[in-house]
Amino acid sequence: MNTERDSETTFEEDSQPNDEVVPYSDDETEDELEDQGPAVEPEQNRVNREAEENREPFKKDCTWQVKANDRSFHEQPHFMNTKFFCIKESKYATNAIKTYKYNAFTFLPMNLFEQFKRAANFYFLVLLILQAIPQITTLAWYTTLVPLLVVLGITAIKDLVDDVARHKMDNEINNRTCEVIKDGRFKIAKWKEIQVGDVIRLKKNDFIPADILLLSSSEPNSLCYVETAELDGETNLKFKMALEITHQHLQKENSLATFDGFIECEEPNNRLDKFTGTLFWRNTSFPLDADKILLRGCVIRNTDFCHGLVIFAGADTKIMKNSGKTRFKRTKIDYLMNYMVYTIFVVLILLSAGLAIGHAYWEAQVGNYSWYLYDGEDTTPSYRGFLNFWGYIIVLNTLVPISLYVSVEVIRLGQSYFINWDLQMYYPEKDTPAKARTTTLNEQLGQIHYIFSDKTGTLTQNIMTFKKCCINGQIYGDHRDASQNSHSKIEPVDFSWNTYSDGKLVFYDHYLVEQIQSGKEPEVRQFFFLLAVCHTVMVDRLDVRTLEGNIRLYCKGADTVIYERLHRMNPMKQETQDALDIFAGETLRTLCLCYKEIEEKEFEEWNKKFMAASIASTNRDEALDKVYEEIEKDLILLGATAIEDKLQDGVPETISKLAKADIKIWVLTGDKKETAENIGFACELLTEDTTICYGEDISALLHTRMGNQRNRSGVYAKFVPQVHEPFFPSGGNRALIITGSWLNEILLEKKTKRSKILKLKFPRTEEERRMRTQSKRRLEAKKEQQQQNFVDLACECSAVICCRVTPKQKAMVVDLVKRYKKAITLAIGDGANDVNMIKTAHIGVGISGQEGMQAVMSSDYSFAQFRYLQRLLLVHGRWSYIRMCKFLRYFFYKNFSFTLVHFWYSFFNGYSAQTAYEDWFITLYNVIYTSLPVLLMGLLDQDVSDKLSLRFPGLYMVGQRDLLFNYRRFFVSLLHGVLTSLVLFFIPLGAYLQTVGQDGEAPSDYQSFAVTIASALVITVNFQIGLDTSYWTFVNAFSIFGSIAIYFGIMFDLHSAGIHVLFPSAFQFTGTASNALRQPYIWLTIILTVAVCLLPVVATRFLSMTIWPSESDKIQKHRKRLKAEEQWKRRQNVFRRGVSARRSAYAFSHQRGYADLISSGRSIRKKRYPLDAVIADGTAEYRRTVES
Repeated sequence: MNTERDSETTFEEDSQPNDEVVPYSDDETEDELEDQGPAVEPEQNRVNREAEENREPFKKDCTWQVKANDRSFHEQPHFMNTKFFCIKESKYATNAIKTYKYNAFTFLPMNLFEQFKRAANFYFLVLLILQAIPQITTLAWYTTLVPLLVVLGITAIKDLVDDVARHKMDNEINNRTCEVIKDGRFKIAKWKEIQVGDVIRLKKNDFIPADILLLSSSEPNSLCYVETAELDGETNLKFKMALEITHQHLQKENSLATFDGFIECEEPNNRLDKFTGTLFWRNTSFPLDADKILLRGCVIRNTDFCHGLVIFAGADTKIMKNSGKTRFKRTKIDYLMNYMVYTIFVVLILLSAGLAIGHAYWEAQVGNYSWYLYDGEDTTPSYRGFLNFWGYIIVLNTLVPISLYVSVEVIRLGQSYFINWDLQMYYPEKDTPAKARTTTLNEQLGQIHYIFSDKTGTLTQNIMTFKKCCINGQIYGDHRDASQNSHSKIEPVDFSWNTYSDGKLVFYDHYLVEQIQSGKEPEVRQFFFLLAVCHTVMVDRLDVRTLEGNIRLYCKGADTVIYERLHRMNPMKQETQDALDIFAGETLRTLCLCYKEIEEKEFEEWNKKFMAASIASTNRDEALDKVYEEIEKDLILLGATAIEDKLQDGVPETISKLAKADIKIWVLTGDKKETAENIGFACELLTEDTTICYGEDISALLHTRMGNQRNRSGVYAKFVPQVHEPFFPSGGNRALIITGSWLNEILLEKKTKRSKILKLKFPRTEEERRMRTQSKRRLEAKKEQQQQNFVDLACECSAVICCRVTPKQKAMVVDLVKRYKKAITLAIGDGANDVNMIKTAHIGVGISGQEGMQAVMSSDYSFAQFRYLQRLLLVHGRWSYIRMCKFLRYFFYKNFSFTLVHFWYSFFNGYSAQTAYEDWFITLYNVIYTSLPVLLMGLLDQDVSDKLSLRFPGLYMVGQRDLLFNYRRFFVSLLHGVLTSLVLFFIPLGAYLQTVGQDGEAPSDYQSFAVTIASALVITVNFQIGLDTSYWTFVNAFSIFGSIAIYFGIMFDLHSAGIHVLFPSAFQFTGTASNALRQPYIWLTIILTVAVCLLPVVATRFLSMTIWPSESDKIQKHRKRLKAEEQWKRRQNVFRRGVSARRSAYAFSHQRGYADLISSGRSIRKKRYPLDAVIADGTAEYRRTVES
């Protein structure tokens, strides 16, 4: 008999958040715990669990099967996938890669298809089709075709050049050669001929053609050294090591040819540092992990030759899996520009509709009763109005600028090159220039509100300098002689007696060296022995045993981790704790060292568990972690190290200038709270007068705010206006320091722990289901409100430091600010743990530092030092924003000035869609006559110099506030264009009424009228850009006057008799230019028109700069005096020492070490040399002097 019982889900209650620990793994959240699929009854849970346990493990995780030297195995029917209808192909990819998009046959159709997917291009294609209908168009087809071809051609050429380069690269890679076993012998084969299961031989400096399992090499123990620069940008070598069984038996060609191993592993994926699989050979299974896999794209170094088995080929390799498309980022101006184009399109439809109605009315009132206007078509006025609607869509189409998007891309490309070429952002020590890795975000660099920065390697140098240590309760590292006497001045220790010493190490405690040389303190020798063994030095396994032959476990780690694993009777626990507090007060990063004696029997039992876990096909990492936990307990504390990670040069100055630009800086780091707080003071984010709020303070404030909001959300909530209440009183300097655990607690992202027996209550009725849904919605609403309150509170602080946070939490904080503040964000970091944050922010910046190039490869911009960020934003970002805003405002102005002349002309031609200009002028206006000056302004203009931009960071605020390009500015530009078009039409119209030329002929014909308006328009808009230009160069002046000269030159050619004879239907303005422009009256009309258009602009600018000058106007006015003033200097360091204990967890390397090799027992007997370390003594201070 089965009995059902209902019970609530049970959870373990979590205590108050722990500031010392990272809260949880990135892939474990409460949401994921809740979303475990449909709930089932407890009995069914048990049945499912038993079935899962009895299932063969590899069928779940390891479904990729590889048979060595057997190509027919991978062509079996069950490995074939249907590609198209009945066409099948193997799921195992060939090794040929294809990164190109087009070939000779598909380029034209595919490229045109892609370009016409863009709304603007498709719109002009529709216009071109409409122009082919004679009943509609009054405008020649080439007026649209020529600009459209120019736009399509420029884009197509760019795409073609890129794709040809990809073709060449693909061919070069696919035709590389290596040795592959065929017919029992190694033979030369091209990369594209390699298949899964092949055994290959590689030599020193060869690129690896596929993801292969290392079988053997020329090095001892089949070690293989690889350079992974193409994967992660790191140039330091990594080592791989083959299985001992393959190292022993697969060295010769005949044994490799007969190798018939079978591999089951994970499916192809993009995880570069993970691999799980098992090799079945000789009736034994062997675990495979990432340390035994050589990845495609790496290079063999310092290894004469190696052999490998191809696991993944071609598109299945990890490097190709990582080459997917990155999320496309768009700027705020992009979105605004699109909305403005939509607005213009609506204006175009309304104008066309109004003029079409006017034409229908005119036809009904005038056209039908004027016999001389009869065209032989007996159509109704409404139908004529309908046709004229489309005619005006064609005539006024230049309101929507066809060349706008192409011009924007050209300007952005040029601005990107300026960033790349900036020598003041070049770091000579590493030969690293700044790099704009994207060309679409430059102007957004001038609109940043929040910067989210990593700490280690971003604000600091990430070069660890050994300063002090504590051994057996004794602190070493002070200025002491060999007799333990302290001195204020003492010579550094001479390490020349040690042939392996690092010549750059500067250490002043002679007493420690005396202790090492004398051997009186065995703990001292054991302390440094532990550092050597437990780092990146490969030693014999015998050295891990004591002289008596006992096994000893060495362990190092952060104090929070080590102290949990110490034996309860550790004698030096408190003394070491006191030393850690002293080190923390000196802003040094710490690391605890410990050991443990292990009995032979205990080790053998543990080793069995370790071997079993190492070949597990499912959850291998979790199984290994559990085994490690069993042996890492009851440890004996040896001591602690203290190292210094200095700030980079110029960090405080950079942060100070960015703060003056009203940019808020948040530091997001995985380091401990004490370390983060110390760095905050060192880089002057925090000062003596800063009031610091911690997690518990924030939690209390938010709890109070949530209570007040609940009280106000009652019945009378709709009668009470929403009032934004600040969390803090006005005035004062506040900062927020919060740990990852508190962050989860506050943001209701805290992971809940499930009990061992999970009991679920199931809703029995519809009412229960409804109540549960409502409860879930209330929780979501509460969570959203709490998160918004937290963001509001944090944004009231001058600085925010989030410590002990995971990469996922970093990205979450960035996303919260984006979501609730609608602010432009920038994230900057140097390591792989910053990639998520960099991709989440509007703009990502990578620092090419000590942790490789993962962050750089995921970033939009990169450089070598944090201090270059001020120039990227305050100079390049601000200039790019100003240039783009000026360009867009002028572009809309000149197009409205040009196009709306047709509108005014319509009132005098019966709304007949007759154009006011010659067709060829309409064709070339945006392409030639006005294109170059506006492009150069978008590339070169600057209101103040780069030095003054850095000296006065407040100039940056115009971009943050969207002051230079918004809907108000847009409509002002449109109004300016409307007024200009009004003047351009009506002054010549008035001048042409009832006039007679010098020769007695009337110059008031349509063609002369069109030439007069066109000439006045070209001169006006080119002089207008001269008024808009702040930074004059020869190139700007030449482009403006050159464009006017080109206009007159082309016009006289197009109006010549010779071209009319060749193409009589296309060139009908024969002699118009020469006849009209020889009349002084016409020139006076043009001059008067230009003057009336520009003089009000000049007067307005003069009054504005005199009465309401902007900050940049003031600086320009006094720039000579400012050049003579003393430059900005760094204020006095207010870092406080010893106020509170600040301690940092320490990590030397973010890479995998040599512990596996040490524990394997395999001997390496080659002579090795220590790596050089870059160690600097004293405090580096960056003083930047800029001449204005």
